[in-house]
Amino acid sequence: MSLFKPWKVLHLNLSNPIPDLNADDHYQGLYLVIFWANIPLGHLELQMAQLPIFANELKNLILPAIAPSIGSHLLETGFQGELPIGSPKTISPELNDVLALEKPLEMVRSQTATLPAESSISVIVCTRDRPDALKACLRSLQALDPLPFEILVIDNAPSSDATYELVAQLPNIRYVKEPRSGLSAARNRGIQESRGSILAFTDDDVAVHPQWIARLQQAFSEPRILAVTGLILPTQLETRSQFLFEKSFGGFGQGYRSKEFDSEFFQTMQGRGVPVWRMGAGANMAFRRSVFDKVGNFDQRLGAGRSGCSEDSELWYRILAEGGHCYYEPKAVVFHTHRTDFASLESQMYSYMRGHVTALLVQFERYHHWGNLRRLGIALPRYYLRRTIAKLLNRSPIPAGILSAEIRGCLAGLVFYWQNRQPQNNV
Repeated sequence: MSLFKPWKVLHLNLSNPIPDLNADDHYQGLYLVIFWANIPLGHLELQMAQLPIFANELKNLILPAIAPSIGSHLLETGFQGELPIGSPKTISPELNDVLALEKPLEMVRSQTATLPAESSISVIVCTRDRPDALKACLRSLQALDPLPFEILVIDNAPSSDATYELVAQLPNIRYVKEPRSGLSAARNRGIQESRGSILAFTDDDVAVHPQWIARLQQAFSEPRILAVTGLILPTQLETRSQFLFEKSFGGFGQGYRSKEFDSEFFQTMQGRGVPVWRMGAGANMAFRRSVFDKVGNFDQRLGAGRSGCSEDSELWYRILAEGGHCYYEPKAVVFHTHRTDFASLESQMYSYMRGHVTALLVQFERYHHWGNLRRLGIALPRYYLRRTIAKLLNRSPIPAGILSAEIRGCLAGLVFYWQNRQPQNNV
């Protein structure tokens, strides 16, 4: 295995002059996230061997990287985002079409959306025994502009008073202790305790962009939108496991183009298993309060502390199955710190696949949509057979231990669901 060198995460604001970029021997490359007026437009990955690079040359690389995002804001061909995994796709805007617009970046910044009348937002952070990470998260929430209606910390079955003592030192943050273990139980307690008309959830290993709340509010301007997810960018890529998660597993981000997920999307994908996991992640999501009366709360069999994950995507599945619309808004940005070591990443991927398989069976339990079983019985075995062959032929960067953990997680999901197959009270 070759010696790993970290990648530097750098944010470039096009509101300022484009700089020259110089090489830094400490890093393998640059992960360059491009913003304009606090709006993320795309990113570039530059090897240090490509540096130094001067401003004019860098500009020529930036333009094609941000054209699809700008086009999605301004051009008819870009209004509808691509549907994932084999669904009908819209044509991505061409660079020349974007360049033909007069001052396209200024046009993006000038776009506004009407805030919904019911725009009070409660921010809910669920945590368990991680006060150091939580402190950074809460500091970022206190810097939001505008501030949310309220911030709640749900302390999930803690083993000490460290979280309580931390929150007690911070103004305008409400502490709630939830003795039942499991992320879904904690999130459901947050729903019960909160008072806002829109409920936004993030995780304790996340820092939010100062305009996170404003962008979420704007995404709810259309009454048909019941749930919103946003862009999750890596805080750092300092270790091999962090880089592997972002590059080989796709991280948590779902790109820089907005997407609306509706009944057409759901019906198109239903026969093969609706890929709701491609809609975002629970570290950056929000809901109208009214949606929980319609479809129920988080299923307490799912999520960290129980099956492992997928409590978020299973709820999105229910919203779509009941005719609601969900929206991915990349302008609502948070920054996530990925697992720093392989042991943690291996455990994470095991839990993800155990939760994913459990969620597929829960979704079939609720709706008898056979696409869930098709994914479980056909798509996943094919996927892991291909990956196993690639690993045996040394054509995969994924360590064998992590691949094994994923497969074991799938099998564990079958067992977990069988042991917890009766519908449970989600409140």
